[in-house]
Amino acid sequence: MPAPPRTSFLFDRWPRRAARHPWRVIGAAVAVLAALVFLSSAFGGQYEDAFSINGTESQAAVDVLRARFPQAAGDTTTVVVHTPGGINDAATRARVDALVADLRALPHVAEVTSPYEEQFAISPDGTIARIDVEHTKKARDLPRSSITALTALRKSSNAPPEFQVEVGGPTIQRLEHAAGFGRTELIGISAAIVVLLLAFGSVVAMGLPIVTALLALGMGMLIVSVGARFVPVPSQTGQFGSMIGLGVGIDYALLIVTRFREGLARKLSIEDAIAQASATAGRSVLFAGVTVVIAMLGLWAVGIQFVAALGTAAAIVVSLAVLIALLVMPAILSLIGRRIDRWRVPLLPTVSHESESGMGYRWSRVIQRAPVPALFVSLAVLLTLAVPLLSIQIGSSDAGNNPEKFTSRRAYDLLSQGFGPGFNGPILVALRIDDAPGVQTVEALPGKLEQMPGIMKVTEPRFNADQSAATMMVIPATAPQEQATADLVHDLRRITTEETQGGGATAFVGGSTASFIDIADKIMERLPWLFASVIGLSFLLLMAVFRSVLVPLKAAVMNLLAIGAAYGVVVAVFQWGWFAGPLGVAKTGPIESFLPMFLFAVLFGLSMDYEVFLVSRIREEYLRSGDSTLAVARGLSVTTRLITAAAAIMVAVFLSFALGDERVIKEFGIGLATAIFIDATIVRLVLVPALMQLMGDANWWFPSWLDRLVPRISVEGPPAALEPAPVEAARRS
Repeated sequence: MPAPPRTSFLFDRWPRRAARHPWRVIGAAVAVLAALVFLSSAFGGQYEDAFSINGTESQAAVDVLRARFPQAAGDTTTVVVHTPGGINDAATRARVDALVADLRALPHVAEVTSPYEEQFAISPDGTIARIDVEHTKKARDLPRSSITALTALRKSSNAPPEFQVEVGGPTIQRLEHAAGFGRTELIGISAAIVVLLLAFGSVVAMGLPIVTALLALGMGMLIVSVGARFVPVPSQTGQFGSMIGLGVGIDYALLIVTRFREGLARKLSIEDAIAQASATAGRSVLFAGVTVVIAMLGLWAVGIQFVAALGTAAAIVVSLAVLIALLVMPAILSLIGRRIDRWRVPLLPTVSHESESGMGYRWSRVIQRAPVPALFVSLAVLLTLAVPLLSIQIGSSDAGNNPEKFTSRRAYDLLSQGFGPGFNGPILVALRIDDAPGVQTVEALPGKLEQMPGIMKVTEPRFNADQSAATMMVIPATAPQEQATADLVHDLRRITTEETQGGGATAFVGGSTASFIDIADKIMERLPWLFASVIGLSFLLLMAVFRSVLVPLKAAVMNLLAIGAAYGVVVAVFQWGWFAGPLGVAKTGPIESFLPMFLFAVLFGLSMDYEVFLVSRIREEYLRSGDSTLAVARGLSVTTRLITAAAAIMVAVFLSFALGDERVIKEFGIGLATAIFIDATIVRLVLVPALMQLMGDANWWFPSWLDRLVPRISVEGPPAALEPAPVEAARRS
């Protein structure tokens, strides 16, 4: 008697068990969610933008401050006053003094410096003054009531044009960016609902991916919240995690629900339909999810704390999306059963029945009849879109890139107007004094630095109590995002080292401007290694899945072209200013330094999903028929509608985040949406069929010696009723 076929626990036995005991599975999921809610409320931390850049001079400057200026524990808010009549006017002076007194009375304020008592606090034309407010805590630790009290005081004191009051600094920016959180998520979910209704034609079928995606996102962000208590987690993590979590969560659930409905349409039992969906789409979900997670965790290799934290948060959310889709979705599908097509939307289909008369099949035949023109036209489009990438300027956004409705942006502009463009990006020089002559060396340094070109002002040194350290600020003549400022930072490091060497002091050039320059330099240094590792891993995985050399090579090249085009669009919008107005880009500027690596890691993982889903169907048809042309046409016919729906959901979700005010999130949203759109249209609908038509049977060439070395990975389950032996023998010869 033959032994029963061996089955997989995750893709067969578990989904069947979950289908038989759905309430146990759902109850366990609810219990886990409740436990995470409790842990987050009891131990959850706050997001913060403090980070370390080990091995850089800017980090060494931070270390000197922490060790020798421990009293500088809180963040500083800058209050800017503009009055056309002059800051030194008697009536204006009385109003400024009253404002200073009110600021000193605010909670969690350590010190307020009057502009009449501070050097370089009143603009040369006497119309703009700055008031520095030192808080007792970092911005992340200040209670919201303290920040709202500050903004309320600004509003009550503000009386433009005769007495304009604006506020800048990390404290107020934290409040401004938090105000839009939640709105973009609602827009993204609403857009996904519309696309799912169009794809499924049923309210019930539409609701399942939304529910499971929100469950995965909620669990993932609760875990991140607990992690924030122990390690610094950037403030952008919430929106970035929501963007990725909603996109992949809905996408993965969509694949499984679609396969389940196809099984029901073929008259399978509910349990068999669930098992089949898990054995096919479930494998694709696991493969795609693991790829994204590996790519995200690979960001640890960059060596920058906040980059690694963002990558880890994304990996957690994606992992939860995979787990919910594989472990909980079978139980929910069991409860819904054949009612999944209830509450149908009139005139919309419920299950796709693509055939040789379908749009996908006909489109593939059009491309296959003229593969060379299709190839060259699509390549021309992608390369044209990528042209702006050649002029990319890597840097970091600041308050000057905020919308003009933000008081932080208006404060930034006033400071630039009154004190010069470099005032918003001061360069810190931290000095460690090793012996008595070091004090004289430090005192002589400002005069020497002011002789350097590109410097507008150098403040007098400020010593700590025992004169073992000092700080001074260098005000550049150029804006923080200009290349001249980056060059000045490097020149300052050279000159300060020369001037202090052997003089009893050691200088470290840092501050936010220098830190962002160090981040950009370090990222660009590690970027080729990240690209090589992700591309290499993807190539090996696809080779193991498809038993082919040319298919994974084609996928790597196509992904690079799509990502390059997305980079080009981001540069054109945010750096060149194309369509800046309609897209809500307040001001052009450099591209965020960590955006290229993040986009690359995320998009390479996401594009693997579509690659596996499409090419696995093509390979399945090829193993059946041995006809490469027919296999491409049939594979495209049965996947076009689903890939289009999945991509439309991703694009809608990502674009919804581009509607927010935070520039970094806008860059991610537009970059991700552009790349997914290109991948699902130009790449999947044109380049893939054109190239596979041109390569013919060579698509599946795989040397026998390599076949023995490379392990097998199945993403579509054991293909029943296939007779691959003759075809495989032919392609390995």
